[in-house]
Amino acid sequence: MNRVLNHLKTITRHRNQVLVHCFRVGIPLQGITHDLSKYSPCEFILGCRFYQGTRSPHEAEREAYGFSFAWMHHKGRNKHHFEYWTDYDYKTKKLSPVRMPVKYVKEMFCDRLAASKIYLKDKYHDGAPLEYFLRSKHTRMIHPETSDLLEKLLTMLKENGEAETFRYIKKLKEYENK
Repeated sequence: MNRVLNHLKTITRHRNQVLVHCFRVGIPLQGITHDLSKYSPCEFILGCRFYQGTRSPHEAEREAYGFSFAWMHHKGRNKHHFEYWTDYDYKTKKLSPVRMPVKYVKEMFCDRLAASKIYLKDKYHDGAPLEYFLRSKHTRMIHPETSDLLEKLLTMLKENGEAETFRYIKKLKEYENK
């Protein structure tokens, strides 16, 4: 029962933190609807089963099964994950990353910031989300413009703090990646 309550607390604290961030960057509806699939049975039950409190339960599920069913479900329903934005290229016949609309990059930034705060707790610092991003930058399948924009925002957070970064993000237009 502890795992169930602790997982529920963790995902709810995370959602609430993302909600606050989304309001600050001007996307309140996305904040309200953020990660609702985590409460669905197929994600919630596995989240409880693999809960550790220090990292995503998806990691432990991958270690147990070689993949994460809950993550497969989650990324396919939440457009703020760059993994959602892949499609088959009709020319190359290979899976390719698709450029994310800016409104979802904004939510992805809020999500990464909140996740760093929730999992790192008192070890959190404004450079932590960028450090996490850079650790696997060259191994992920993400559109280069999306990656560049997210890295720019995470770098801005590290160098200038939340208030200035949120002000900047709020002013970003839909397809402005400069």
